[in-house]
Amino acid sequence: MSFSNYGELCTEVYDFTKKIGQSLGGDIEYYQEKLKNCKGRILEAMVGSGRVIIPLLEAGLNVDGVDYSAEMLASCRQRCEEYGLKPNLFQSDLKELSLPNKYEVIIIPAGSFLLIEKRDESIKVLKRLYEHLEIGGRLILDIFLPDKNFNVGTYGETSTFTFPNGDIITMESKLVEADLFNQYKVSYLKYEKWRKGKLIQSELQRFALRWYGVEEFKLVLQSIGFSEVVVTADFDYNKQPTNSNQQFVYEAYKK
Repeated sequence: MSFSNYGELCTEVYDFTKKIGQSLGGDIEYYQEKLKNCKGRILEAMVGSGRVIIPLLEAGLNVDGVDYSAEMLASCRQRCEEYGLKPNLFQSDLKELSLPNKYEVIIIPAGSFLLIEKRDESIKVLKRLYEHLEIGGRLILDIFLPDKNFNVGTYGETSTFTFPNGDIITMESKLVEADLFNQYKVSYLKYEKWRKGKLIQSELQRFALRWYGVEEFKLVLQSIGFSEVVVTADFDYNKQPTNSNQQFVYEAYKK
């Protein structure tokens, strides 16, 4: 039993459920459209195992990736090799980000920014990203609001994933902490891998989520120094946020 943020079983399920180029609500198409005229370097922060970066690279864009998880980066590197791609992939804690390049655009898809649990840490991350942008560069990211389950101690549904080789991974979630005032909640996700009816591996993941109000996050970006902050909904540049079930997309410039 291991206890980790993104361990081996978590990464295996992530790869299985989030295929390369699989669009989540139109996000890949949105980022491709927003980035198509970029001439400089692009950074995908919290790159994961390559769902977004690979189609961007295939479109001819110059994209680097960074992630904290060694397991995710190993998967991303392998998947890129399978596509004949060799991007720069960096392992780093975003709070301490220090890369050799400045970027025309930095993106964080799939609401991944909300995985930064503590507010002061999220501010540090935004400051580091700001420093890694060229003057006039852009930050583009999307976030969401959590589901309405705040009953600590309750279990979610158990999910079962059957892999081509016959292995089965089950995933069970339990909400262990929720703080509406401070806008975060923590769940434990238990992964169990079964082979021919025998349990061969297990893993416990602590999964924290911090959320922000739509206008609140705009103010956070402005406090860092970002300007011309535009907020749209559901990966439609002409659609304004109207309800809590939408994805909220932020685009902001470095002065």
